[in-house]
Amino acid sequence: MILKSGGIAAAMAVAFFSVSSLPTMAQDEGAAACGTDRTIDIAEMTWPSAAALAHIHAKILEAGFGCDVAIVTGDTVPTTSSMVTRGSPAVAPELWTSTVQDQWDAALAEGSVVALGGAITDGTIEGWFIPRYTQEAHPEIVSAETAIANPSVFPDPEDSSKGRIYSCPPGWGCELATTALFDAYDMSGAWNLFSPGSGGALDASIARAFTREEPILFYYWGPTAILGKFDAVALDMGETLPEVYACNTDPDCNEPAGVTAYPSSPAIVGAAAWLQEEAPVIAEYFTKVGLTNAEISELLVYGDENQADAAATAENFLKTKEDLWSGWVSPEVAEKVRASIS
Repeated sequence: MILKSGGIAAAMAVAFFSVSSLPTMAQDEGAAACGTDRTIDIAEMTWPSAAALAHIHAKILEAGFGCDVAIVTGDTVPTTSSMVTRGSPAVAPELWTSTVQDQWDAALAEGSVVALGGAITDGTIEGWFIPRYTQEAHPEIVSAETAIANPSVFPDPEDSSKGRIYSCPPGWGCELATTALFDAYDMSGAWNLFSPGSGGALDASIARAFTREEPILFYYWGPTAILGKFDAVALDMGETLPEVYACNTDPDCNEPAGVTAYPSSPAIVGAAAWLQEEAPVIAEYFTKVGLTNAEISELLVYGDENQADAAATAENFLKTKEDLWSGWVSPEVAEKVRASIS
């Protein structure tokens, strides 16, 4: 077919318009699916579970919903303050509110933030643990008290006349709580409280004991790769007494140390209020993304065993745990995510 010069110019104009408008149209479609053309910045906290969750959600929002996503460095206190005052980051996928409770409650009341759901559906874990094989050999040891009554089951390698309990690393808040419980249980006569020196040293001590199938009594918390990798049993520590725990963890508290279980800190998906207003589909997505302690600990094992960073750990989760994350989204969104990682 032969076109007149005017027709050629018109055809070229149409072609140019079609090609040049494609990125804008794609962006508009993405914004429509996402609900907002604003960047959704997600806080990558400094601990492994929260970091992995940040990358999991970033991938799903970007590939599945077409959102403009950014991952930003975060930590509990500064992230909360910035979210409250600036509306950024938009999402904190594992926010432990107990350490910022007053500020968080005030922000909820004034409407600058929202709690979209539980990040860890069965709550965080903190306490004293023993290997399951040790409990099977000594079925009477089911609580802190029964463990304390059997120091010979957990002999100190450097002083076999006493038992050894592995404490929380020095400088951490849990070190104060564990030391206070050691005093409250009056353990010094038959036990040694061992400081591991660092989190890595504590992990190494636990791994060595499990590998050799040796008994060990240790402080730990979850969700973590250690609890995902090794079959550890949490000992019954009785009732949680908030006032006693507060005193046990306060260096300036003059009261004698008391016996209390460690509290289970709520871990939520916290978000700036604008996200719910501008992108209700994304806000709804975050109401469905809760995982159990065991599920999060399991996903962290991959990163620990393969020395993988948070992004690689997240990608492995998306590839191997589709039965979990596909329930958070529609089949259409799931297919887009699946295509992006295949």
